[in-house]
Amino acid sequence: MNLDNCPRCGRLFVKNLMGLCQPCIKELEHEYEICVEYLRENKGTNIQELSDATGISIKEITRFIREGRISIANAPNMMYPCEVCGTLIRDGHMCDSCRTRLRKDLTNAAKENAAEDTTKKTTDGAYRAIDKLRGL
Repeated sequence: MNLDNCPRCGRLFVKNLMGLCQPCIKELEHEYEICVEYLRENKGTNIQELSDATGISIKEITRFIREGRISIANAPNMMYPCEVCGTLIRDGHMCDSCRTRLRKDLTNAAKENAAEDTTKKTTDGAYRAIDKLRGL
């Protein structure tokens, strides 16, 4: 039997797909239903208004959106924060500027790594040639 502590309340529970104890799963489902009901009645709301009106954290609402449980396709004002900088976005985990910066950083790191490898190979080759001449 795989047991774990619930990350929301700390109770001991048998591990499941949700990673939460049964009371927290029920509470989460109740929060979801509250969000959906509020969105049905207030179609032009944004994430801050939804959070303020329902008392449910922006983090949980964002989780519902990312899981596909709350659709923002027909909600033009509904956006959630970028995981890096907090700018409001409608899809993915990062805004365009953070995504561009990450690509640029990865490209630069790859170039630096390649430059180090070529320098290392050149240096290692020179030492090997000297070692061969010495008979080592």
